[in-house]
Amino acid sequence: MLQEINFDGIVGPSHNYGGLSLGNLASAKNANHTSYPRAAALQGLDKMRHNLRLGLAQGILLPHPRPDWPWLESLGASMESSPPLPAWAMSASPMWTANAATVSPAPDTKDGKCHLTVANLVTMPHRSHEWPNTLKQLRLAFGGPSFAVHGPVPAPFGDEGAANHMRLAPSHGEPGVEIFVYGRSGGRFPARQHRMAGEAVAAHHGLDPARTLLVEQAEEAIAAGAFHNDVVAVADCLTLFAHEQAFADRASFYSELERLVPEVRIVEVPASRVSLEDAIASYLFNAQLVTLPSGEQALIVPSEAHAVPSVRDYLEELVAGNGPIRATHFVDVRQSMANGGGPACLRLRVVADPAEVDQRFMIDEAKLDRVGEVIAETWPETIESAHLADPELHKRIAQARAALLETLELGREDL
Repeated sequence: MLQEINFDGIVGPSHNYGGLSLGNLASAKNANHTSYPRAAALQGLDKMRHNLRLGLAQGILLPHPRPDWPWLESLGASMESSPPLPAWAMSASPMWTANAATVSPAPDTKDGKCHLTVANLVTMPHRSHEWPNTLKQLRLAFGGPSFAVHGPVPAPFGDEGAANHMRLAPSHGEPGVEIFVYGRSGGRFPARQHRMAGEAVAAHHGLDPARTLLVEQAEEAIAAGAFHNDVVAVADCLTLFAHEQAFADRASFYSELERLVPEVRIVEVPASRVSLEDAIASYLFNAQLVTLPSGEQALIVPSEAHAVPSVRDYLEELVAGNGPIRATHFVDVRQSMANGGGPACLRLRVVADPAEVDQRFMIDEAKLDRVGEVIAETWPETIESAHLADPELHKRIAQARAALLETLELGREDL
């Protein structure tokens, strides 16, 4: 049976604060601070455990080899090269699996398969070398006949995956409308998602053009630090939850959406209630908007959202009202948040039959416990940015990843 599965990225043992992501305010603010890879990974496992207990299906994607030696070699470089190259090679950014791929469920596609296109992430050097390893994982996890996994959209058309993609449908297993959000300008910050990338992905996935929308993100949102659409908007089933200033022409977008999906429920947060700045600081919209087994919708939001008064007050009124979102669940992902990634960044949504996924990538509480033991024993407790070139650190990171793969019965030849 088709259902939504959240594939969370396990935070890698090289998790560090390199401040590499231009336009990501949290990343810049915490550049060169001490990171806590072990705590970060365990926080991620706790979020997955929380979601399992809500009755949600849960999968995992894995850290990449770090440093990325082949990539360094392709540049004629080494870990002794000048900054920021060592930080680029050590980035643990594959943890944010919302950027791993764009996914179109089988009910939307011409051939009736679930299609996934790996994101190219060409806008940022530290992320641009992710896609080959991500593609290997996707082709292993989704290697069955029900799936089609595509290579990346070619450069220079930046594609950052599901973080700029939304879907609205009566239920996850029914045909829906797919929305590709792109940017043209972000003032002093780059617009990372190209319109052509959305068009290419939609074509490769065999989507019906009449039920595919390409929507421009507001320049003011990007300039304020909403480097991806999922920092200012999120959708689930028939609900769109968005900031008033998320889209360049929201009136036209909403009108077209209501024409295609008459039952749509647009929950728009006025800027007068929650400013763009507060929305981005709290990652209110970088939440997992989910439909629980009871049929009610809930927001899984970072604990930081409760610390911002305007956001806290808004959420209290939201769930007390008669709208579609009836509950909020606060989770602690502070280590990820400090690098600019909230609950939604850490997961890739795939609508599929869980039985058709390679079971090594599906997770339950017992497997989470085993993974947690590996992380507690092998992940570095801290990493200082000044020590990223340390060969002993590289050795420890490689050993930690190898122990994880062994626990999951995945050989290094697989990944």
